[in-house]
Amino acid sequence: MNLIKSLVLGSAAGLVALSGAQAADLPVKAKAVEYVRICSLYGAGFFYIPGTDTCIKLGGYLRVDTTFNGNVYGGPAWSGDLGQGNRYRDYFASRSRMALTVDTRTATEYGVVRTFGQADFQFNNFGSSNPSVLTSGSNPLHTPGGGYVAVEMAFIQFAGFTFGKSASAYATPWNGYPGNNNSFLMGGPDYVTGVNNIQYTAQFGNGVSASIGLDDPTVFSRTSVLNLNASGFATVGSNAYGGTHAPDIVGNIRVDQAWGVFQIAGMAHLVNASYNNLTGAAPNNLSEISGHPEDKWGGAVTAALQIKNLPTGAGDDIKIDATYSHGATKAVVSTSSTSPSFVMFGDTGVAGGYQSIGFGQTADGVYRPGFTDGIKLVDAWGIRGAFNHNWDPYWSTSLWGSYGQVRYGGSATDLTSARGAWCAVYTAGKAVSADYACNPDFNFAQVGLTTRWTPVKNLTFSAEVGAFFLDQKMQGSAILTPAAPKPTAIYEFKDQSTVFLNVRAQRNF
Repeated sequence: MNLIKSLVLGSAAGLVALSGAQAADLPVKAKAVEYVRICSLYGAGFFYIPGTDTCIKLGGYLRVDTTFNGNVYGGPAWSGDLGQGNRYRDYFASRSRMALTVDTRTATEYGVVRTFGQADFQFNNFGSSNPSVLTSGSNPLHTPGGGYVAVEMAFIQFAGFTFGKSASAYATPWNGYPGNNNSFLMGGPDYVTGVNNIQYTAQFGNGVSASIGLDDPTVFSRTSVLNLNASGFATVGSNAYGGTHAPDIVGNIRVDQAWGVFQIAGMAHLVNASYNNLTGAAPNNLSEISGHPEDKWGGAVTAALQIKNLPTGAGDDIKIDATYSHGATKAVVSTSSTSPSFVMFGDTGVAGGYQSIGFGQTADGVYRPGFTDGIKLVDAWGIRGAFNHNWDPYWSTSLWGSYGQVRYGGSATDLTSARGAWCAVYTAGKAVSADYACNPDFNFAQVGLTTRWTPVKNLTFSAEVGAFFLDQKMQGSAILTPAAPKPTAIYEFKDQSTVFLNVRAQRNF
């Protein structure tokens, strides 16, 4: 009986185990797969974010470029070790960058809500080998495995408004790139890397629009307010800009037609200093009671023109813009980064002279501590442009150039003028030649040629050669003490020039 009972129980247990195994093998109904849907509302490359009504586009590029006899990305040898031509200079500079862009659009009852961001992952051999420039730990980004991330754009657009880091309403349609590859074509404004702003754009139809905005000038729009408290071999005073007291007020009127684009833009910029009594650029315990010059409003205006459908070939065009500034020199002496000042050395024919020197100090205004004549604003104007020609679907060439002037105003003998105040400080204590004449004004000119080859779509190889010319207005010679390793010696004031070659490969995606 016990044997029969064991067999029955064992058989039942087996059946239960078998039925459980079969149940485990039964198919389970899977969740529906939500496939990515193409979004054709905003052009190629957009798709819907799964589960939302928001369209997104991922893009960017990878770029590798090398500049010979210049700084990264086509920077001319116009200052520092490169301008000196000393043994610490780099004969070439390279940079690798991967830019990633994220563009989202959502249709609403108020129009499209858009967000856009661009991050640049970069590595380059920027920096200096000069021990007087490079201090311990000050240049960690070009070490093996180094690099950095730069934010170019990050903004929201809604109902005609733009909030965030974007191109200013004062920018030209092409920023500082009418046809050049390099980031250093001056003569007009360049907001290609974006500036924090709030702006509104109204569309009037038939290609006519207008924009008005407020820009943060802290990082982008300022050059220097020179407190004329000391003299160097190529500079006078120190930058004494105060805190940010007002945004730049900017705006434009633009016409887009089949024949091209025309835009006129304006900017109001507040020039404000900190204190009269400064030790170099640093405050001291007497600065606050020493007073300060009154703030002054300056500004700039730019006219830009693009002409399309030229008879020279399909896709050919001409882009040109002209700018005048008063106390807003960054609108003319511009790059995609800061406004440069220039210090360049060359040969000399002066008896007993060591070398020649040409310099141009960039400033928005100057003032004399303890005097009541206030800030004297610096004037500048410039013009730049390019002719762009397509030889065939694979080859294209751009001929580009610029010209500009910076003027301090007044005469060297008028101490109430910008030029006179500057020269009084610069000349004091210097041993100068009999034919010496002081004038901080300077002109600049640039010219270059860029040729591109696109063997397959979105892959371009290019070469660019460019020249920079500094027309400085100082005359004669003087005993100067430049930055090391230059010696204290007789230097002739003389115009200078330099050339560079940049080669680049870029893959867009």
